Amino acid sequence: MSFIKEFKEFAMRGSVVDLAVGVIIGGAFGKIVDSLVKDIVMPIIGRLLGGVDFRHLYINLGDQVFETLAEAEKAGAPLVKYGSFINTAIDFMIIAFAIFVAIKAMNRLKRAEPPAPPPEPAPEPEDVKLLREIRDALKAR
Repeated sequence: MSFIKEFKEFAMRGSVVDLAVGVIIGGAFGKIVDSLVKDIVMPIIGRLLGGVDFRHLYINLGDQVFETLAEAEKAGAPLVKYGSFINTAIDFMIIAFAIFVAIKAMNRLKRAEPPAPPPEPAPEPEDVKLLREIRDALKAR
């Protein structure tokens, strides 16, 4: 079998194609969740906490003082961007919850497989059949 033919069979296998589709949809879903967190959820939470903008929360580990996160990044200061981390953690929680709900729904929709039929009894050996015939013949006398 040629290398190209073998690769084609591998690439066109159903599970590989399903995986590729899942990765593409997952990437798009990640962008949607990222936008949901950054543009909707975090501004609401920030507003409830007194107007805090989480994207701009950081700790400057350097000696210089900067007015904004953008200035500190531009200067190359060592930073701990914990606001960005909070956004990413909330992204993860939303994605994990969405996957949990989707899998739970798919499991509910999955049809229960009928139970396997009981195995047929093994055929009796010839000597057992012969002994039963003899017994039955003796009872009949």
